[in-house]
Amino acid sequence: MGPLYPEHLNPEYNLLIGFLIGIGFGFVLEASGFTNTRKLAGVFYGYDATVIKVFFTAAVTAMIGLFLMHQWGWIDIYKTFYPKTFWIPTLIGGAIMGLGFVIGGFCPGTSLSAASTGKIDAWYFIAGVFIGIFGFIFTYDFLWKNLRASGAMGKVNFPQWLGIKEGLWIFLFTVMAIASYVIYDKWVNWWKTNRLAQEDIDDLGL
Repeated sequence: MGPLYPEHLNPEYNLLIGFLIGIGFGFVLEASGFTNTRKLAGVFYGYDATVIKVFFTAAVTAMIGLFLMHQWGWIDIYKTFYPKTFWIPTLIGGAIMGLGFVIGGFCPGTSLSAASTGKIDAWYFIAGVFIGIFGFIFTYDFLWKNLRASGAMGKVNFPQWLGIKEGLWIFLFTVMAIASYVIYDKWVNWWKTNRLAQEDIDDLGL
């Protein structure tokens, strides 16, 4: 939690920093409407671009920030932890989570924030999360063990996988993010306009 000055922060302060960051993160999720299932699921149904904008903005900000801090000598980005890549279970797990996102209207993080505000549907979603976790644990050896180890690629990131420089990857990703904002905004505006037009026609009984 205090990666810039680990030698000056004992574990208790790190826990305090993590606690405060968690409170701030939950507050931002609530203020951004991320505890609203309609807003969260809207990205899949085409009427709300908030999730796309927030996710891509967070990714771009983190990428540029880490890259610049590495260039300035503030951190050694090659010492940061990230797990080894197993692309097959990653795709399958991503598809399962995406399906749960569409059906339930939450991801694990937003469900906890929503539950803290008293939303009953979020508590049901959290119950489903724990059922999935324990189901995975108790069936791991005979159902998921081999799948978990499939598609091993080692410890690799996208720039390494594509064989390009980190700076070029960040630039391309930023361009893609900006393009997604523009395209998705146009799509949402078109969707809302046509939806409203159809509702007007229905109201007139035509």
